[in-house]
Amino acid sequence: MTSRFAALTVRPAGKQSLAAAQEAGGGRNHWNGVLPTATLLVEWPDGQGAPTAYWISNLPASTPITELVRWAKMRWRIEHDYRELKHGLGLDHFEGRTWRGWHHHVTLVTAAQAFLTLRRHDPKVPTPA
Repeated sequence: MTSRFAALTVRPAGKQSLAAAQEAGGGRNHWNGVLPTATLLVEWPDGQGAPTAYWISNLPASTPITELVRWAKMRWRIEHDYRELKHGLGLDHFEGRTWRGWHHHVTLVTAAQAFLTLRRHDPKVPTPA
């Protein structure tokens, strides 16, 4: 998967940004009046008439754009793993009523997920035909 990305420094507006700046500055009367900056990451694939995705990051301004893209696209990996846990390994199949039983089930499903992930990343494992 490839795309084009741009990173821009912005000052988010709105009540939440103002409240966060006031809280970080020691209260309503003690902040310096300048809202903190954030990084806006924009994805604009070739052939598209407009950008297709936006992310706001509070990572340091010195963070390379490749890192910003990696973190932004991490959501796909998390959703994929969660789907595999639910449908492939049965995370949502627990029907017990005790904390101990639920904990046992989740622990075994998580161990199975870890095993499969290690197998998937092991270069010595033969791939099925």
